[in-house]
Amino acid sequence: MAFQLPSLPYEHSALEPYIDTLTMEIHHGKHHQAYVDNLNKAIAGTPHENKTLVELVAHAGAISTPVRNNAGGHWNHSFFWESLSPAGGGAPEGALADTIDATFGSFDQFQAQFNAAAISRFGSGWAWLILNQEGTLQITSTPNQDNPLMDIAEVKGIPVIGVDVWEHAYYLKYQNKRADYLGAYWNLLNWKQASQLYTTNK
Repeated sequence: MAFQLPSLPYEHSALEPYIDTLTMEIHHGKHHQAYVDNLNKAIAGTPHENKTLVELVAHAGAISTPVRNNAGGHWNHSFFWESLSPAGGGAPEGALADTIDATFGSFDQFQAQFNAAAISRFGSGWAWLILNQEGTLQITSTPNQDNPLMDIAEVKGIPVIGVDVWEHAYYLKYQNKRADYLGAYWNLLNWKQASQLYTTNK
């Protein structure tokens, strides 16, 4: 069965004023849709046609560049939409909050390190907080539409949070001010989902 664009868990306008409606309409309806469409084209008539998205991403090193890029784009964006919420923001609670404090020194220090990873990602890509293969929290970033689930990732692990730092995610509202976009991101972060991902996978 062909992959399909997932519906947003909120309206396109729901993340205002931090992410504007037009950006969401284009980002979800155009960019994400293009990854889905191009992925379906790339796998049509190949042995990958019946694989799940997770299977494609996990074996990124053994698939063609078009499949890798578009499978990554589809997975990353699907994750990103769910990691944002109109009721998000604030700080984590419970086990995730305790582990962030223990690992990074404080929430503020974690936030600063995460922002630095996102800002320093040259060109297009993503920044992540992951549960790494040693079972500890780690901040990392990936180029283009790669992610830490991929076998070719420099740092492998299970994403807990992630932020899209492609310019299409923020340019209409923030132009080249990636730092301002990241400041807005923290007001939308769905810590409830992040905590669930952490406790499920630790």
